[in-house]
Amino acid sequence: MSMRLVCLTSALALTTGFAQADQSFNRIASFPVVKNMAEGEDTTRESSPEIIDVTADGMTLVYTDSPLGALGLIDISNAAKPAPKGNIALPGEPTSVAVIGAIAYVGVNTSESYTQPSGRLMAFDTATGAEVGACDIGGQPDSLAKSKDGAFLSVAIENERDEDLNDGVIPQLPAGNLVMVNTTDGGLDCASMKMVDLTGLAEIAGSDPEPEYVSINGLGETVITLQENNHMVVVSKEGDVLNHFSAGAVDLNGIDATDERGAMIFTESQKGRLREPDAVTWIDDTHFATANEGDYNGGSRGWTIFNKDGTVVYDSGVEFEHAIIQIGHYPDKRSDAKGVEPESVTFGEFDGTPYVFVGAERASVVGVYDVTDPANPVLTQLLPSGTGPEGYVTIPERGLLVSANEKDLIEDGGARAHVMLFEQQNAPAVYPHLTSEGMDELTGWGAISGMVADSDGMIYAVNDSFYGFQPSIFKIDPSQTPARIIDVIRIHRANGDAAQKLDLEGITLDGNGGFYVASEGRTERAIPHAIYHVTKDGLIKTNKGEITIPPALMNVEKRFGFEGITKVGDTLWMAVQREWKDDPKNLVKLVSYNIETKEWGAVHYPKAEPDTGWVGLSEITAHGDYVYIIERDNQNDHRAVTKKIYRVALSEMVPAPLGGELPVVNKEEVRDLLPDLKSTGGYVLDKVEGLAILEDGTAWVSTDNDGVDDSSGETMFWSFKVE
Repeated sequence: MSMRLVCLTSALALTTGFAQADQSFNRIASFPVVKNMAEGEDTTRESSPEIIDVTADGMTLVYTDSPLGALGLIDISNAAKPAPKGNIALPGEPTSVAVIGAIAYVGVNTSESYTQPSGRLMAFDTATGAEVGACDIGGQPDSLAKSKDGAFLSVAIENERDEDLNDGVIPQLPAGNLVMVNTTDGGLDCASMKMVDLTGLAEIAGSDPEPEYVSINGLGETVITLQENNHMVVVSKEGDVLNHFSAGAVDLNGIDATDERGAMIFTESQKGRLREPDAVTWIDDTHFATANEGDYNGGSRGWTIFNKDGTVVYDSGVEFEHAIIQIGHYPDKRSDAKGVEPESVTFGEFDGTPYVFVGAERASVVGVYDVTDPANPVLTQLLPSGTGPEGYVTIPERGLLVSANEKDLIEDGGARAHVMLFEQQNAPAVYPHLTSEGMDELTGWGAISGMVADSDGMIYAVNDSFYGFQPSIFKIDPSQTPARIIDVIRIHRANGDAAQKLDLEGITLDGNGGFYVASEGRTERAIPHAIYHVTKDGLIKTNKGEITIPPALMNVEKRFGFEGITKVGDTLWMAVQREWKDDPKNLVKLVSYNIETKEWGAVHYPKAEPDTGWVGLSEITAHGDYVYIIERDNQNDHRAVTKKIYRVALSEMVPAPLGGELPVVNKEEVRDLLPDLKSTGGYVLDKVEGLAILEDGTAWVSTDNDGVDDSSGETMFWSFKVE
């Protein structure tokens, strides 16, 4: 079966709410850092790129890997095809790195305990891996920064608190400070070390400053965030405190501040929320930007530009978070804490335009802001950064932005940790593929599973159990770029309450303006495998609205239930994800239910046998003389094997009675989705869940972002033509 690619939806081209730009940043490559392990090493160990920098020639990335106790190196001479250069073993935990020329300077935590902190500043030749210098810096290092001329380094000595002691409340001595060390030609001048006392400055626990992050401007001035103290300090290159001030607080309105188990309701407020900034970067010699991640007492969910005299020049308020909500990256499980959690902030000037890149750790997004006017930054793009972005580096001379994403999900069977590369191009922005921007009400979305196309060209999609307290049907206009969610229908019971505890995995039209939706059950949680008949307004019809599976299926059911539903005449067909108790290995049921006769039946579908993990079905859609079925494994990134669409002729879809031998249908491969899933430069996403086919044969495919929980939050939504 030949297919013709129509488009892999480019997005955010000239959408309302985003700046119009001649150039866009688009991802061109992803590098799984596990590939830096040497042959024979145990690749099941956690590996995590955190802080990242680049050699002066722009050809080698250097990142800290705390779990491995190493510096990792990546060859980016061909930026679209990053290659491993291995790891340099360290005598402790690396906390930050800065590269001057080809020498990598790294802070190494060697602390015995919270009360006996220690650390070293070390220098390594990235070409040979050889150690070329080391200084005892008297405490536990966090961030370090290099001066513009490479003459000296500033190191934030955090001496972090014990979060299990007194609920993490400070003061907890010993206090942190700032260390400044001159560099030499390829090494360190330890004798030049200056230790800058930062005690007595902050209103909050002034006796225990905990420096978090540093940045150095063109004048050699170091700005330091004292995150837990909610304070900022500016120090001269001579080591004198030039200014210090509170980072302040903001009032937040229109946020979701409650963890209510899977519902996004943006009607709440937080007053006087401390910024508690993490990362900081100079924009010019007068202004710097902070990412206001927060700690126990704060986190303003945004970012701020300060004048070094302490004046707030700009604060994003809730706008950054709202933009992230619209592209489906809102981490709902963080609602009661710090929302999207901005943690990283980086500056770079590209072709004369100054940009600030704001990384939201929990949302796995980086916001691209034009800061030509520091008082009025303009959000130009939101990029899918990878899972848990921690550090960024810009390489303007090559038009590159690089993110280090620390979350390694190996224990959960998820994606490995990646470094991602973005290139500024004379091209439209590729991401996002789907947005709710433009709706009258701020509408969050995520965990898109089943889909169905209507005759008017619209697509309807459901969310799954991640949003079990807010089951929804989203109306999507795929004719726009990016595709737009233009309406949302909340599924509810007759009393008006949300129909909780549904795991919606499929949707089809009922032919009368309403829908049938399939819910995957969990019997041990009293959640039934069922079909629900829903009106156009989202009401589950009384009595006849719930169709539960018959005893012949209940007796053999497992939790891996209906993963799609489609309607052919008077018959509903549901794809069961994996084998149930009575299924032979690698044969799964396509279950039928006749709406008129109430009869149940099934056929068997032969799925692929996996080498690793499992393979199952995730969607079924009728079009023309066939039903189209998504078959996928549960593997991410470079380990993914099976992500395919097959079709079965309707003439073979003749159900047999349940409980006996079922006919086995023949399948025909329609499309291997792996090239599509790799086409945006990211790693392969495992959950290809939705398929809708328009009357003209345009097929739209979507991925499920797992509600941005232990996931990159990325949703792909693209089309191709069925011929």
